[in-house]
Amino acid sequence: MDEPFRDQSREDPLGFPVARLPGDPEQGPSWAAYSQPMRGADDTSDPDLHPRYWEAQLEAARRGSLAWGFAAFFLGYGSYYLISLVLSAALPSRETGFDPADPPDLGPMLLLAFAPNIVLGLVPALFSWLRGNGLRSDFGIVPKLRDLRVGLACGGIALLASWVLGMIMIAINGMPPDSALTRLMQGEKTVWLFLFALFAFLGAPLTEELLVRGALWGALEHYRVPRYAILLLTALIFAFIHQEAWRTPVLFAGGLAIGAARMITGRVGASMIAHATNNFLPAVVLFFAAG
Repeated sequence: MDEPFRDQSREDPLGFPVARLPGDPEQGPSWAAYSQPMRGADDTSDPDLHPRYWEAQLEAARRGSLAWGFAAFFLGYGSYYLISLVLSAALPSRETGFDPADPPDLGPMLLLAFAPNIVLGLVPALFSWLRGNGLRSDFGIVPKLRDLRVGLACGGIALLASWVLGMIMIAINGMPPDSALTRLMQGEKTVWLFLFALFAFLGAPLTEELLVRGALWGALEHYRVPRYAILLLTALIFAFIHQEAWRTPVLFAGGLAIGAARMITGRVGASMIAHATNNFLPAVVLFFAAG
């Protein structure tokens, strides 16, 4: 198989050099190629393929089958939901179940809020180790320089879109109801709060991306679902997983931008960086607004 090379004279809409193969058309067709099912990556004569599409297509060919991604996704999310229910039943608070933002006199209890989210990434990782070829091969989890550039750009877009939509929704519907997160921000700065904010910045992007843009995206791609359809579906699922009804449109818009990093590069490393970029400012505000 021919290896892609950089043509510095051609750039994508984000301003990054695109990967192209020898012989691909200089003026490639439009982004409509993303709406077509994936072709074999060893077919280097597809005239209807946008030059940028080769990068993700070659990554898909290298990683092999991710048909097990559906099982990893459903088991991962099912375990997340089950652990959340168990914690709610075993550690009731004064109000409505386990509240990680209000563990009076039990600061370390805040760490239990991490447990369900960790499972989201642990299950796909186990499937990759046992049935796949490992995290680097199956998901592209180790970011490359291009992943950093694309991820930062897409994450910035996600953050801006989320902020604009959030302001619009507040203007229309008023302030959202009081939540565990808002009560957490009203507390004091502690090491537990710092760990919570750190996990929001680094941990959640790792676990959620392995589940949604890793296992689920890889399985849909394996069955040749058009890339635009995968992008929309994974963004919708990403929004619903958070179980915050008032933020669903905000999370969906952010999910589209984060997913674009995965669609462009073919690697989860890029969407992880985009996700972390999107979460960085809220994590900083979460910590420094406390007290």
